[in-house]
Amino acid sequence: MKHVSLTLMKTISIRELRQNWPEAESLLSVENEIIITRDSKPVAKLIRYVKPESIRKRFDPVAHGKWQKKLSGGKVTHWVDQGLLAEREER
Repeated sequence: MKHVSLTLMKTISIRELRQNWPEAESLLSVENEIIITRDSKPVAKLIRYVKPESIRKRFDPVAHGKWQKKLSGGKVTHWVDQGLLAEREER
């Protein structure tokens, strides 16, 4: 016989959430998520916020240019310029 482990989701009504936010917040520190209900029916999921460990760096055009040059082997593609010029002429 297999042992099946069931995890029950914690639920809270919208009214309880509004009136008892500190309790809901402390519950969220223990649980990964809380299901929010209206008239005993699930309407939303509240999940614990986890700060990302690494933040993506801003776009660096110089580094991107070096990456493009390395990727293309130093070849210049003129078809992009031709397409842009043709599009500008249409305006």
